[in-house]
Amino acid sequence: MDAFYASVEQHDNPELKGKPIAVGGGHRGVVSAASYEARKFGVRSAMPSKIAKEKCPHLIFVPHRFARYKEISQKIRAIFHEYTDLVEPLSLDEAYLDVTENKKGIESANLIAREIRKRIFEETGLTASAGISVNKFLAKVASDINKPNGQKTIHPSQILEFLEELPIEKFYGIGKVTANKMYSLQIFKGKDLKAKTLEELMRLFGKSGAYYYNVVRGIHNGEVKPNRIQKSVAVEHTFWDDINEDEQVDQKLKSLSEELEARLSKKEIKGKTLTLKIKYKDFSQFTRSKTQEIYFENAQDFYETSKKLWELRPYNKAIRLLGLSLSNLNTEEKKQISVQLKIPFEEFE
Repeated sequence: MDAFYASVEQHDNPELKGKPIAVGGGHRGVVSAASYEARKFGVRSAMPSKIAKEKCPHLIFVPHRFARYKEISQKIRAIFHEYTDLVEPLSLDEAYLDVTENKKGIESANLIAREIRKRIFEETGLTASAGISVNKFLAKVASDINKPNGQKTIHPSQILEFLEELPIEKFYGIGKVTANKMYSLQIFKGKDLKAKTLEELMRLFGKSGAYYYNVVRGIHNGEVKPNRIQKSVAVEHTFWDDINEDEQVDQKLKSLSEELEARLSKKEIKGKTLTLKIKYKDFSQFTRSKTQEIYFENAQDFYETSKKLWELRPYNKAIRLLGLSLSNLNTEEKKQISVQLKIPFEEFE
């Protein structure tokens, strides 16, 4: 979905249409979602509200309405299931679909995506974007190419050429910090990444190196899993400049707690074990967890517990990364039955 939370608010309140809005945030929180009008000013999700307001002084903050987002999400998923039962939801507003053998008997994946997007707009008034290709990685990358309200097919014959010219920051799984490390290694596009050997990438990026080596060659064997069981939800921030002041850490823990709450609400997940992750300047790492009988409820719970875990740290030295993760979730174990088949591409764009 295109800027889902913000688009729902603009749809339900026409006075907000065409205006820069941020969902969540408020006085001291973080932005959960930003409308496209706000994004033009550099406002992004997970951005502290104060910074968002500085970037866009006329930004309008709107409170969350998770029950409404969930209601619309269920309508959208119902549309998906009219075409295939191989639907793997990632959150309230995103999912993978395997449409190889679909209920409508439509042979073109491109036409299915166009039809689903049309149905979503007719039934919810909201726009969606789609990516179509031979595996999940390529479909995910493609889905961002023609946003908003567009779609992109990466045909099998185009894969290698497409990936070689793709800017490295557009690769799914490469964040800002990793992208900057790659820039320093003169890796700017897929073709630069492809020139590195598996051994080089493993040495430079650890186990992620194997992932980068494969995806730049169009290889990604993850199946669409309708019953995918999520075992944890995590958020973490790597800092441009190492931090060691308690006040800085306190602000980061608040921000992470609010971001974790927003992500959990989007995924309809709760958990009983909270883990604090600290990575120091010398790359040594420390984690400490707390498990309780009842589910953690909100950002305040996360923040208060993370502060106590922070006090248990073994060193008082500069840190380069902080993270919070929630596990021991309210997701039930299910048998996973997944089928991945070849997708016929009769027409593409």
